Amino acid sequence: MTDLAFSGADVDGGLYTRVTDLAAHAPGFVDRLVADWTDYGLAVFAVLMLGAWWYARGQSTGRMAQALLAPVVVVLVYAVNDVLKGLVQEQRPCQTLPGSSTIEACPGAGDWSFPSNHSVIAAAAATAVFLVHRALGWVAAVAALAMAASRVWVGVHYPHDVLVALLLGVAVAWPLTVAAGHAAPAVERLRASRWRVAVARR
Repeated sequence: MTDLAFSGADVDGGLYTRVTDLAAHAPGFVDRLVADWTDYGLAVFAVLMLGAWWYARGQSTGRMAQALLAPVVVVLVYAVNDVLKGLVQEQRPCQTLPGSSTIEACPGAGDWSFPSNHSVIAAAAATAVFLVHRALGWVAAVAALAMAASRVWVGVHYPHDVLVALLLGVAVAWPLTVAAGHAAPAVERLRASRWRVAVARR
């Protein structure tokens, strides 16, 4: 496939270098916390989606449909992001910038950088949660920003990789989550079945 990528270094390579230099001189416990968050933090979004589902049990069928389909929305957004990655084929900054300092091992060739998978998943999940439960959604939004920042801090993404991923996650997940509300009739049928306990509070 033809490489359509612009040079990430020309966009914000300097900012990437400043962030990774800061990480290189940060206390070890800070880097460990960030590395743990970037590795395991996506699990937090699964918990937040579960929280949105639990809340939606006492809400309208449309709201419950959105909560139930939130994981599907996230998978669809991830698929869109993955297609874009394959089209752009931008190399990781730790591969293209000489002397890059990274906390995590640099992904190998062919593991494209733009846009960030972690960031788009986090943004999509946060958007879906926000449309179901505002308070949980704000928590998820802060967590999504932290996830995006962590990907630059550990050295595996340019800032523009995570920024575009955040915007893409919101832009695609928002209409998909709204559309998921149209599955309300299916939830209504579930509420009249033996599965009622999963989709209704009582």
